[in-house]
Amino acid sequence: MNPFNIAGQDALNEVLEFSRKLGRGIDAVTRVGEVQVGCSDKDPVYSEDKLTLYRYRPLAESAGRAPILLCYALVNRPYMVDLQEDRSLVRGLLERGLDVYLIDWGYPDGADRFLEIDDYVNGYLDRCVDQVRKATGSDRINLLGICQGGTFSLCYTALHPEKIGNLMVMVTPVDFQTPENLLSKWARDIDADKMVDTMGNVSGDLLNVTFLSLMPFRLTSQKYVALADIIDDPKQLENFIRMEKWIFDSPDQAGETFRQFIKWMFQENRLMKGTLELRGKRVDLKSIRCPVFNVYATQDHLVPPSASIPLEGLLGTDDYSTFAFKGGHIGIYVSGRAKQVPQAIADWLAARA
Repeated sequence: MNPFNIAGQDALNEVLEFSRKLGRGIDAVTRVGEVQVGCSDKDPVYSEDKLTLYRYRPLAESAGRAPILLCYALVNRPYMVDLQEDRSLVRGLLERGLDVYLIDWGYPDGADRFLEIDDYVNGYLDRCVDQVRKATGSDRINLLGICQGGTFSLCYTALHPEKIGNLMVMVTPVDFQTPENLLSKWARDIDADKMVDTMGNVSGDLLNVTFLSLMPFRLTSQKYVALADIIDDPKQLENFIRMEKWIFDSPDQAGETFRQFIKWMFQENRLMKGTLELRGKRVDLKSIRCPVFNVYATQDHLVPPSASIPLEGLLGTDDYSTFAFKGGHIGIYVSGRAKQVPQAIADWLAARA
């Protein structure tokens, strides 16, 4: 018996089975239809320009803590933190009796072309903080910044320390020039001036292609080949489609903010060096003296641990804690271990009540 004939037949059988799975998958995708994103009930409590501030409806008896304001990145949409019921950062916080607010930055258009980082930090974010303080009667609130929103939150807390009781950051870059930072290698070599002067606002679709190109096989081909293995499971298929919707729901970036973030952070590393100024005032992270909780992902390809860990040495507080999540930049929200994160946050806040 020729072993090569056996191997060839096995390979042919695998190809045929894969083709049958894809055929069944077309029907399965059609049956799923439009998926819903954002699983927790919330109410708009403030709006300005493209921005909407939401307050989530409680799911448990109040734990008696100051409210938490979630500040997400400008890239992609913030419903990632509440993508599905069984793996929702927001829902996990609500189930532990915490009062949760979220900033939705919306979709910038031509009217936002000249918005700067200062407009987001000392403008929109500051007014949202004041809205939460006013609504809850809290002099100081808890601020949770995520990714780029974490960088904004660090800047904000350094400039307005009297308004923040506890600061939490997740997958947040501080040192933008670590050797293993793939995104930094791209950002440090682009001509941000030419890009913004030519395009105005920077296309979200263009940035999305850039993010996918950092790990092209894993984030494209491998992912869709693996889809065949879950095509017969309606729940897993729906979760896959929900994730795909989030990935490709990419707002354009306000031109001047993009220019400044690329040049000031990635190319000049101003936050790390202590040379960043907003509204004529230096952003001195030593001014942050409230408790700080730094959550980073050990397998993060966009914000590697080396980009987050240096935060400890830049702060003015002695109350600094970290949580190393075993997963990636997206897995921290939707993987099987994602439930660890809201529990860790709740426990950390309870210890500082």
